[in-house]
Formats: sequence, structure tokens, C-alpha cells
Amino acid sequence: MLKTFEDLKGQTITNISVSYHYAAMIFTLDNGERYQLYHRQDCCEGVDIEDIAGDLDDLLNMPILLAEEVSNSDDPAKSTTDDSYTWTFYKLSTNRGSVTIRWYGSSNGYYSESVDWCKLDSKGNTGYDY
Repeated sequence: MLKTFEDLKGQTITNISVSYHYAAMIFTLDNGERYQLYHRQDCCEGVDIEDIAGDLDDLLNMPILLAEEVSNSDDPAKSTTDDSYTWTFYKLSTNRGSVTIRWYGSSNGYYSESVDWCKLDSKGNTGYDY
């Protein structure tokens, strides 16, 4: 079981699906395990995929050489009405290419703006329905 996104390094991804409204991604590994990047919604916040730079197909069926998560709150906010915000970047690379998945989270400052990583059970359950 992969406990963190960074544990994808050395793994082989066979499929990546992105939810239709850019709120979650599912990664299927060659051993059949599936993992999800998403935000566990609470109340007064929003966390979504802002941009995917690169071709996700470049990550498929090749060993992952780099799996990195980087967050910061120094880049400018998307809106002047965002009281609190966090940019989170997920970087993946293979010998074929690299992809950066950029997430943006905003809130009133009292709720999480983070992206969650979890393993899906055999039925695909995570407690998040998209």
C-alpha cells in the first residue's frame, strides 16, 4: 500500500482518470491497486484541479521516476476574495515525459485547503462521490 503520493516513485501506472469537474483523479497501478487524489469536502472551502501541464499518457506503462508534492501560499491568489488559499503541485515523471498537476484550494481560513491521497477499496469506495 502506498501511504503518500511520493510512494508512486518506482511504480507503474496503467490508467489515470480525471473527474469531469476536475475535483479528483484516480491512478490505477499495474498490480491492480487504485489510488485517488481528491479533497475531502468539509464546509466553506473549495479545492480543485486548476491545470494539468503535460500529457498524462506519458506516465502510463512506464516506471515513475519522480513523484513529488509541493505546496505554497506565496503565489498570488486566484481571487481577491479568497481569505486563505494554497497552491499544491503534483509532479510526475517517466522516461517518456513529465506532468504537473496544479491544484488550488481556498477557504475562509478555518478549513483545510489540502489535497487528500487514499487507496480505493475493491469496490472503489473512498467516501467521496464524484
